Amino acid sequence: MADEKTKNATRNPLRWKRQNAWIGLASDDEQAMESYCRDYLDFLSTVKTEREAHDSAVDVAEQAGFRNLDDIYKGTGTLVPGDKVYRSWRGKTLLLAHVGRRPMKEGVRIVGGHTDAPRLDSKPNPIYEDSELVLLDTHYYGGIKKYQWVTLPLAIHGVVIKQDGTKVSVVIGEAEDEPVFTVTDLLPHLGKEQQKKSMTEGVPGENLNVLIGSRPLKDTEEKETVKENILRLLHETYDICEEDFASAELEIVPAGRARELGLDRSMMLGYAHDDRVCAYAALRALLDLAEIPKFTSITLLCDKEEIGSVGATGMESAFFENTIADLVFRIEKPYSDLLYRRCLENSEMISADVSAVHDPNYPDVSAPNDNMAKMNCGIVLSKYTGSRGKSHASEASAEFMARIRSIFNAAGVAWQTGELGKVDVGGGGTIAMFLAKHGMDVLDAGVGLLSMHAPWEVAGKLDAYMTYKGYKAFLADTTREG
Repeated sequence: MADEKTKNATRNPLRWKRQNAWIGLASDDEQAMESYCRDYLDFLSTVKTEREAHDSAVDVAEQAGFRNLDDIYKGTGTLVPGDKVYRSWRGKTLLLAHVGRRPMKEGVRIVGGHTDAPRLDSKPNPIYEDSELVLLDTHYYGGIKKYQWVTLPLAIHGVVIKQDGTKVSVVIGEAEDEPVFTVTDLLPHLGKEQQKKSMTEGVPGENLNVLIGSRPLKDTEEKETVKENILRLLHETYDICEEDFASAELEIVPAGRARELGLDRSMMLGYAHDDRVCAYAALRALLDLAEIPKFTSITLLCDKEEIGSVGATGMESAFFENTIADLVFRIEKPYSDLLYRRCLENSEMISADVSAVHDPNYPDVSAPNDNMAKMNCGIVLSKYTGSRGKSHASEASAEFMARIRSIFNAAGVAWQTGELGKVDVGGGGTIAMFLAKHGMDVLDAGVGLLSMHAPWEVAGKLDAYMTYKGYKAFLADTTREG
């Protein structure tokens, strides 16, 4: 770091002001940051669905010595400090745990994020022909600005489950020699009426149909010859038929790699920084723990956050509680429901989700008086979420905020506080409230973004690295040793 004695000698101890953390960044930290961000960009470029994120996390976890809790520890098998296990749920949600030295009744340490992201989903009966063009009918997922999704090069990622249970993985549009897809838009010469509409109404959801073909099949008696050609190509390549789309999960996402952004290469442009920039940091933080942690340390990667955390793979499901109960059962003898409940209420969690940073193009929506986060000032601590009068908010206690400050400061983590814009302008939520309901301390903390929920979002390298560094310090916390 820069000369701390000189800096501290001139600093007013009564004042606190966030700093651009590039200033004074140590050379070893900068090298570690660049290496970390290269790995993250590779991850973000290849992992574009929650299923792909899950499978990638399982692969790297197994390489790091984590074992499948359901496969390895059957019956009454026990776990001991140092054991590393994971539990997968329906190929989308994942919990990884590094068993610590202290009893489970004293709680666990959790960093939890989500791996789903705004996108277009194919409908159950998606392929249709109109005016000798073939399109894929979609239903958008999550909070998007629909006009942002037209005229982009798009790729298709997902799975098709055939009637016999065979799973066919599909990725089209990422390789250089593969075709891409797009949603068309009106030319300005014919868009007079469209341009009179609000941005919300200009591109209706039912118009987000993806163009996938135009070439007719020769020598056929079928009336829809272009659709017939597309179905033949899909059958030849993937051995699927039209009925198989009823049991498919196909996601249409921006095609192409995530990239460094800026002449100074200080930022990253990519699809689904929300929330894979935090999910990746949470995963790496757990995998990179060098020693057995004091408390059992957990990384939680969940699905469905963008639509309210509902469903069997969202945080409203019982997966998390069931898995914690399983861990308590295998670590503590004898098991009791009271022990399980004590574990939950004595736990601490960082809800690993992104926040917004000040955008000079849209200053009117930023929270005033230094309450809006800024890029390059480190991980953003959001004491509360919700909207307007803190509706549906999860709010961290002052005591827990102080603990996190202490941990981050001791570890040299650049951090700042931030809100999601002006009080009455908007708001949002994370998975925090679903963990806080158990009585545990929870704080939202993650990377601040520009263009959140756009097909291409912007994150700062320094903020991404400091988020990883902060999560790791939290999981490895030794401030309560004894």
